[in-house]
Amino acid sequence: MQYITHKRFKDNAICGQVNIPALSVCEKNGNTIYFDGKPVCFVTSENAHQYFARNDDNQGVERGKLTQEIQRRLTKRDNTYQSRWDKIWSDPICQKYKRKEHDDFWLWNHEFFNANIEDLKYIAELINK
Repeated sequence: MQYITHKRFKDNAICGQVNIPALSVCEKNGNTIYFDGKPVCFVTSENAHQYFARNDDNQGVERGKLTQEIQRRLTKRDNTYQSRWDKIWSDPICQKYKRKEHDDFWLWNHEFFNANIEDLKYIAELINK
């Protein structure tokens, strides 16, 4: 499966220090993302979720931008902060992307970072109303 770097990844990786430019194509082999034949991170890791996006449908860049925007918008502490979270907690589409092991705290599950574009656009619109 193909992944794409939706924003530059400059950090320590499994293979050591890397500097992977945005829009770089990477490959998944097993549970690991590789760049130039070197292992970078596991597909379920925080680094994978924040810097790489599944691109087998050629929508990886948009998927990455949407997941980042949703996370950014939900952390913004303003007058509508609680209202946005109330929408997330009560929405059935959003519920399928919540990690089940935390009853009273919202963490996005791995499926959120691999969600189809329509679901991500729906969530983004839901919290931007």
